[in-house]
Amino acid sequence: MSIFYLLAGVNHFRNPVSYYAIIPPYLPYPHLINVLSGIAEIFFALLLLNRATRKFACYGIIAMLIAFIPAHIYMIRAGFCAGNFCLPGWALWTRLLVLQPLLIAWAWKTGE
Repeated sequence: MSIFYLLAGVNHFRNPVSYYAIIPPYLPYPHLINVLSGIAEIFFALLLLNRATRKFACYGIIAMLIAFIPAHIYMIRAGFCAGNFCLPGWALWTRLLVLQPLLIAWAWKTGE
């Protein structure tokens, strides 16, 4: 789980444009949101490595995943394309209704 969130966090800095595209336009400062999201993912990934901070990290990851739900809804409403590749609607719904709950469950179980 730590590697997963570490790579996801680093990707916010390697490929920020793809994240700007999914931040709902009603949220101000998309650049800042992207940076803070990347920092949070890296921070929680590192906290997962220590047994003493693992539970806190898992709660933080769960809160972060819940905070990302508006981005998933925005992606469904607006569609999502990265370059020439576009995700179909069913894949976007799957991300929201299947992947997000699985990631939340994974964090919950890891934090037990």
